[in-house]
Amino acid sequence: MSRTRFQRILAIYIIGLAVLVLYFAAHHRVAQSTKKAVSFVSQAIQIRRAYAAVRDEDESSLPVHDHQVIQKSFPLTGEHRSIDIDNVFGSIEVVGGSGNQVELVVDENTRAESKNALALAHKEVNLDITQPDGGLRLYVDGPFRCNCEDGCRGQRRRHDDGYIVKMDFVLHVPSNVDVNVRTVNEGRVVVRNVDGHFMARNVNGDIELDSMAGSGLAHTVNGPVKVTFRRNPQENSSFQSVNGNIDLFFARGLSADFRFKTFNGGIYSDFPVTTMPLQAPTKEERGGKVVFRADRFTAARISNGGPEIKIENLNGDIRILENHE
Repeated sequence: MSRTRFQRILAIYIIGLAVLVLYFAAHHRVAQSTKKAVSFVSQAIQIRRAYAAVRDEDESSLPVHDHQVIQKSFPLTGEHRSIDIDNVFGSIEVVGGSGNQVELVVDENTRAESKNALALAHKEVNLDITQPDGGLRLYVDGPFRCNCEDGCRGQRRRHDDGYIVKMDFVLHVPSNVDVNVRTVNEGRVVVRNVDGHFMARNVNGDIELDSMAGSGLAHTVNGPVKVTFRRNPQENSSFQSVNGNIDLFFARGLSADFRFKTFNGGIYSDFPVTTMPLQAPTKEERGGKVVFRADRFTAARISNGGPEIKIENLNGDIRILENHE
């Protein structure tokens, strides 16, 4: 990885951090929120460091290529069916259907600067597949997991090893499953026709959830969030992006309580909305001092209210739309 490329990536994250600090300052939450922002950006830089040159990398710098397709089938035998995918570089697509099997296809592409680097990539980057409690967990492991806070195993190096491994996942699963999926770079997160609880996370890419019938969260940093429900959420749900629009399409008969917050964008709704009073400041005691924290979200109720739908972004519009399909 060239020093110049990394410095450019680092500069982007520093600018992003500065924007977040100004945003939270405008909402009188500097101390606590800045700490969270610094922690988040630090983690993103650690992972990004291993792949910082991906967008700029030309064929001459990584001329050695290797490609393989992994295809496997798994039965889901547990009472609590769940799919967990932890990727770093690449896309994830999960499609719900009938049956009790999971059909997995992984398109793995490796680019390296030499044959030795390619051999090192094959040795160091692995797809761990386990079936805890009858579910399915897919975990992409490698040196880029160094110093992460997600339970990394063993010693990890943090420098560039002259290769890039990208894994794109496509899974066909039973529709009545819970889904927990996440990726970081150069990939979309797409989930379709799933009835269970969902958790979808991305960093540099969009999230699209289509024909959903459960509750959960969809959070990304750089990219839009689009969610279409064929059955409205029955439990609290959360949708976030820093840079991107958030479009939520709800089925007819929506009844929920919404909390909105956007810094540079508008809020639109197809449904009649009743404004709700702001929540009272919360009281905390720290070191013998009393600290009051105000909730800067705008609250609104649709119909008779119901589960809380929390929507937050920094740059982008928030749209509450009716699904006419």
